[in-house]
Amino acid sequence: MTGMDPKLIALDWGTSSLRGFLMDAQGAVLEQRGSPHGITALPEPGDAGFEAAFEALCGEWLARWPALPVVAGGMVGSSQGWREAPYVRCPADVSLLAAEAVEVPTRRGPSILIAPGVLSHPSGRAPDVMRGEEIQIAGALRLHPQLAARGHFLMPGTHSKWVDVRDGRITGFETYMTGELFAVLCRHSLLGRLMTAEAAAPEAAEAAFARGVEAARHSRPGDLAHQIFAARTLGLTGEMPGAALRDFLSGLLIGQEVVSALGHSAQADTPLALIGEESLCRRYAGVLQSFGAVPALQLGNTAPAGLFHFAIAAGRVAAAGDSAR
Repeated sequence: MTGMDPKLIALDWGTSSLRGFLMDAQGAVLEQRGSPHGITALPEPGDAGFEAAFEALCGEWLARWPALPVVAGGMVGSSQGWREAPYVRCPADVSLLAAEAVEVPTRRGPSILIAPGVLSHPSGRAPDVMRGEEIQIAGALRLHPQLAARGHFLMPGTHSKWVDVRDGRITGFETYMTGELFAVLCRHSLLGRLMTAEAAAPEAAEAAFARGVEAARHSRPGDLAHQIFAARTLGLTGEMPGAALRDFLSGLLIGQEVVSALGHSAQADTPLALIGEESLCRRYAGVLQSFGAVPALQLGNTAPAGLFHFAIAAGRVAAAGDSAR
């Protein structure tokens, strides 16, 4: 740890994991810790489980700095979380998140301020929601303010998000269940029967993935239900080794997502940035490049910066340079 005094504890509390960040007055991470105690894997049910997970992760920090403010984002604010923080509607920025945040007391002393999620419900279309990604967007805009005027963000994962930002506010977004669909098809459908446990050789994996992307590129509306069956028939006929079938399916599903999103979401003259896990973002970047849409930036994990930005907007810490700090 550096010689800087910590000013904030920030929690990124998801479904299957919990991450804590000890941050200084500039928003730099002094120390971070991780835990498997996401909201669906608590040490015990109910509020006691949330308390136990929080104390296990942050107890040493709080023992040393008991007056530190604590903020949290992610699924901890869902209806299955510690306290529900209802969704705010688009257009939404970090100031609105702070204004609609909810607070939960803890037995260790400090209360935790929980950020709400965001709801998008354009007229005539089904609603869409995010919880946790809005904090990552806030962090991206804090770290890269040039994207605030007009930006488009791709956040790949279990539920990929394509997010529009105008004048620093989330104006709309679309969710693609690409990662979850991939997992379900591999584990709980006939397609997974021929997929072997071992990974394919790098060249074979890359070729299979590229073949899936190309199939998506040349697809027509409604083709996906037919195309995914190739993840079985390519193995049955020996045209593709079982170890590569998973890569083919991944390429097909990611390719379909990109075809759809570029067709009616992203705009050619709007900067496109990737937020998320590095290897997955690289894979998406390659697909985007093959489609002629090269992302401007790959931003990595912006959640710590977003939680710090949220804490500033909520008045829990002072912005750098503020004389009140």
